[in-house]
Amino acid sequence: MSEERTPGFNTLAIHAGAQPDASTGARATPIYQTTSFVFDDADHAAALFNLEAFGNIYTRIMNPTQAVLEERLATLEGGTAALAVASGHAAQAIVFHTLLEPGGEFIAARQLYGGSINQFGEAFKKFDWRVKWADTTDAESFRAALTPKTKAIFVESIANPGGVITDLAAISAVAKEAGVPLIVDNTLATPYLLKPKEYGADIIVHSLTKFLGGHGNSIGGVIVDCGTFDWIGSGRYSTLSSPCSSYHGVTLGETFGNFAFAIACRVLGLRDLGPAISPMNAFLILTGIETLPLRMQRHCDNALKVAYWLSNHDKIAWVNYAGLPGNNFYDLARRYCPAGAGAVFTFGLKGGYETGIALVSEVQLFSHLANIGDTRSLIIHPSSTTHRQLADDARERAGAGDDVVRLSIGLEDVDDIIADLDQALASV
Repeated sequence: MSEERTPGFNTLAIHAGAQPDASTGARATPIYQTTSFVFDDADHAAALFNLEAFGNIYTRIMNPTQAVLEERLATLEGGTAALAVASGHAAQAIVFHTLLEPGGEFIAARQLYGGSINQFGEAFKKFDWRVKWADTTDAESFRAALTPKTKAIFVESIANPGGVITDLAAISAVAKEAGVPLIVDNTLATPYLLKPKEYGADIIVHSLTKFLGGHGNSIGGVIVDCGTFDWIGSGRYSTLSSPCSSYHGVTLGETFGNFAFAIACRVLGLRDLGPAISPMNAFLILTGIETLPLRMQRHCDNALKVAYWLSNHDKIAWVNYAGLPGNNFYDLARRYCPAGAGAVFTFGLKGGYETGIALVSEVQLFSHLANIGDTRSLIIHPSSTTHRQLADDARERAGAGDDVVRLSIGLEDVDDIIADLDQALASV
């Protein structure tokens, strides 16, 4: 392909970061199932450990299979570099480990996946990292939550489980005025539907377990450095702007420029906390990404048809899917996600909590489990599972009230998906 031509998204999903294996000619990226790598000589080893040369040392820090995955994801998101880790939660922990000191604050949207709410509000207390909550639907609520200690703003591009489409440009404006990075969890949208960097994101995270891997067979996470934040000019992030004692006084922000954040996450956070992705999982997720454009379009097309059907069912009180005309987020969905509003949405059952539990027990094609983004259609009652640790008011604010059922629409024939919901609703 000529250097003048920019490959399309489908091509990049298959080819970015990958080359035939130099030693064997293998076309698919091999699974480098090894703990460590041989150095050329003592000088080569020293250069690697001093960050004077790039290369493989130990699979906890870097592995060739992982490297292809990272380059592909950075390319698809338009970033400068990426770091793959063991899970989406690990990605978030490494991001904030790099940004915060004890007593540091960040602002997060309250409309988040329940596990993230618990991680931010409970687990992070042990590091003395402090979260302040804001409303995804109101950019000014983020401004009101700012303090001199605020070091970042965190949102989901499409909120899980509520299906809220976030006005990234408006919240990015608040972050830029405050001089802090905007972190966007792009798991539900994927770069096929939405590229947060185009709307002001500085750091992007994903649970690779979901739509990017896409097959419910592997767990992983990724941090994408957009290369847009001035760590040195800000002077507020000592990990990047001060001499690093771990590497003989190297200032990471100066040495690595627009991919310094990804380097800091790797050589400090991943090195010391250790949530490495396995080569096998990196391989499986890479394979999933090759079909991402085809899968995401089918997910969205099926989801829209299911949402229309549910909205006309007499046992359904409401359907919250941003792809439906009249939805509060319909206009934002058309602006940010014109190819489709994603595959995850919620609806409310007449009858509330007990009816929700009954419904998930009656489905046959759907799988009742705590995941999204599988080829298979999935169902869950969040208030009795993923969000049950939260207080009643917190569940409501997160979009997981007692009557809420969450669907992740898969790739089956849509008539079969609807038929299963139909028989299950008839049973309750």
